[in-house]
Amino acid sequence: MNEYRSQGSSSSPRSSYRSAPSNAGPKRRPFRRSFPRRKVCRFCAEKVVYIDYKNYRMLKDFLTERGKIIPRRISGNCAHHQRMLTRAIKRARNIALISFIHR
Repeated sequence: MNEYRSQGSSSSPRSSYRSAPSNAGPKRRPFRRSFPRRKVCRFCAEKVVYIDYKNYRMLKDFLTERGKIIPRRISGNCAHHQRMLTRAIKRARNIALISFIHR
């Protein structure tokens, strides 16, 4: 075994892949990740009690160009109003106020 080690270099094969030593440059502050401010529920701000399925212009604001319902984390709605919004959109789709697929 010693014969095998003496033939090659004394350092490990991965030593050539190592980067520069850590004390090569000035120390940097750790990166602080900033989070965007959470959106406020539009319906809570307006104190909406019921989301009407007949108001299709408002419902279209919460659909993508492909007709999918925009999720809570993007729209900023609270859970209660997101459920009401989803029901209203599905009702409006069933009576053909809103199309299922936008082209």
